[in-house]
Amino acid sequence: MSEVITEYRNENTKDIDLLSTVDMVKKMNEEDKLVALAVEDETEHIAEAIDLIAKQFLKGGRLFYFGAGTSGRLGILDASECPPTFSVPHDMVQGIIAGGKDAFLYSVEGAEDSFETGVQDAKVLTDKDVCVVISASGNPKYLLGVLHQADEAGAKTIAVTCNSKGRVAEEAGLVICVEVGPEVIAGSSRLKAGTAQKMVLNMLSTGSMIKIGKTYENFMIDLQAVNEKLKDRAIRIVAQIANVNLSEALAALLKCNWEIKTAIVSIRLGLSIEEARTELKKHGGVLRKIIYHKELV
Repeated sequence: MSEVITEYRNENTKDIDLLSTVDMVKKMNEEDKLVALAVEDETEHIAEAIDLIAKQFLKGGRLFYFGAGTSGRLGILDASECPPTFSVPHDMVQGIIAGGKDAFLYSVEGAEDSFETGVQDAKVLTDKDVCVVISASGNPKYLLGVLHQADEAGAKTIAVTCNSKGRVAEEAGLVICVEVGPEVIAGSSRLKAGTAQKMVLNMLSTGSMIKIGKTYENFMIDLQAVNEKLKDRAIRIVAQIANVNLSEALAALLKCNWEIKTAIVSIRLGLSIEEARTELKKHGGVLRKIIYHKELV
């Protein structure tokens, strides 16, 4: 079996076990600086993936992340942060890891070798969904099983990998290949590869949410204000977009159960809470459409 790129030795870090701690940290940081540049090289493919995901969301589709080990954990992390950040249903973005939920906390290394398990886990997919497989090496049989079943279901498929010669790059409909080069510790793809994957997933979820109207400018207008920090943020968002003081913003939020967009529309259009909710529904919940229309009138 030929060696894959994620197993190569890094010539710049062969002496890392002899370095002082500060020099070791500097070496790691030097390697990490390469990650953002490698992600930049995939800008067009990432943008294409965002547009695809947003299109499927608007059809009622869901986004699924599949991965093994570090890649699977990163997918679950990104999925779990979408509901509180964008107030989307918990099933709209989901992360599935080879080996099941226990593998999120504990290593289940052999799980990535089962094609059949990948097929079984991917049976949740429909033709409206987007299936994103995440893998540094791009070769786990588990993910090949996922892609096989995704094709059977008619789901759109995207591969996020660091190896252009990996099998998932051959099987997926769209490929985002961030070639970060050999790791600081040979084969430890939780390092640069993991950082690259986290950056890409941030862009996929955030970008697709922006596309379907979950932000206004760069404000998080659909957040769930469930603690003091988030309530304070909600008040400041309403105050800034509606151009009122903090007290007026708080009063509006209290009337509408902390629905940020409802409060903003109510204030800016001089509507009751129920009228504001109706206006939002009429415009698909996209605040920009309402405010832009008002400014044109």
